[in-house]
Amino acid sequence: MGAAQSRILAYGSPYSATLHTGYGPAFGMKDEMTNEQTTEPSERTRSPFSAIRAIDYTVIFVRDMVAMRRFYEEVLAFPLLRELSPNWIEYGLGSNTLALAKPGRTVTDAPTPAGSAALQLAFKVSAAEVDACANELVRHGVALLSPPTDQSFGHRTLFFRDPDGNLLEVYAEI
Repeated sequence: MGAAQSRILAYGSPYSATLHTGYGPAFGMKDEMTNEQTTEPSERTRSPFSAIRAIDYTVIFVRDMVAMRRFYEEVLAFPLLRELSPNWIEYGLGSNTLALAKPGRTVTDAPTPAGSAALQLAFKVSAAEVDACANELVRHGVALLSPPTDQSFGHRTLFFRDPDGNLLEVYAEI
């Protein structure tokens, strides 16, 4: 391919964005032919979950809080962020939080059996998006463990599970 053909593909063809990025012009690429720039997918394909930008905190469900706390504070030297109760302790790790929690703090799960993974993922959004995410989950047939709820500790929360049974939370600071 000659320089002239490369230039046409790179600047004048609707295929240029696809060739270079894997995405078509609708995803932030400027179309030189129409001089238009689009950055948002169509409303039909927009999901409220597209507001999630990062995993904000991780919860480890513990069987022995004393042993776990000793391990994370004394062995790993994680800095204590706050203790909401004897059953919920948080450590600050950069811009993230690691929480140790006894089962039953957020939902009524039985204690985690020895040898089982014990994990909860929390995804931070705005308060209005918590409700939009709940509606989207219901639309997809996902059972809510707890509908959007304002908590006394300053969060609006929504709990549900992934197909493997892992506990997931969408929340907002309120």
